[in-house]
Amino acid sequence: MTIRLLKTLVAVADTKTFSAAAEAVHVTHAAVSQQMRTLEDDLGLTLFDRSKRTPTLTAAGQQVVERARRLIADYDGLVDAVLSEDGLSGTFKLGVLRTTLTGLTPKAMAILKTRFPEVGLHLRTGLTSALLADLQRGDLDAAITSKPHLLPKGLAFHDLAHEPLELIASPDEQHDDPLTLLANRPYIRFNRNAVVGTLIDNWIVSQGVDVHETMELDSPEAITSMVHANLGVSILPRLAVPPAEAAPVKRLRLGPDAPERVVGLAHAVPPLKAKAIQEVLSALTHVIGTAHDA
Repeated sequence: MTIRLLKTLVAVADTKTFSAAAEAVHVTHAAVSQQMRTLEDDLGLTLFDRSKRTPTLTAAGQQVVERARRLIADYDGLVDAVLSEDGLSGTFKLGVLRTTLTGLTPKAMAILKTRFPEVGLHLRTGLTSALLADLQRGDLDAAITSKPHLLPKGLAFHDLAHEPLELIASPDEQHDDPLTLLANRPYIRFNRNAVVGTLIDNWIVSQGVDVHETMELDSPEAITSMVHANLGVSILPRLAVPPAEAAPVKRLRLGPDAPERVVGLAHAVPPLKAKAIQEVLSALTHVIGTAHDA
């Protein structure tokens, strides 16, 4: 069994057919078929159900694919972001939430690059669910995410900040009661597919409030700008590291029992780039601590 065979297997799983996989790995259809036969013989497992015109992965095949993704990621990352005599070098692939792009992430990455200028940073934005899936596949080394209700198997999560939810309204708004404003003003929803979006929706339901939704956005900056323009009210987490510039809005706490979003750093266990992850954690912790003390 070789890494080449495992990469072909993953290509078949991703493209769904032997023909498409052949194009992806630059070999012939016959070569893909032969490689998969060889891999099955090496493992002593039936990876494909060939009773149909297009072979499909068996249950055992699907399990092997998931293990193969991790092995390939480890193999490809052997020379990335390793600890050298001068510190860290190579490439570090970090997933980030859009809500951290104008505050936490750039400040923390600036610290990391100052300390380790040879490190190459590849950033990918996404929702928590997508970023965690990328971690499981080995496509990312770590990710700044919201804490999920259930952490996927094989991942670890380090809490970094607790961000309470708050209602935001136009600076000209006269009322100070969040429930009254939610019931009587247009409501701008945060992306319902995000972890924090679900957290917000669940709180609104628990309060028995019927909101009049007018739009749904996934950018806190965009939502804040809409609220500033008096187009409605919204609920957002109070960011641990706010952006340098933001439209002024009225901020109202939801009460002592208001939920919080927990932001943290997720990574695979065991982490191949443990030293790099520790340095990223250190930079993130420093930025959050500095913002809290300000």
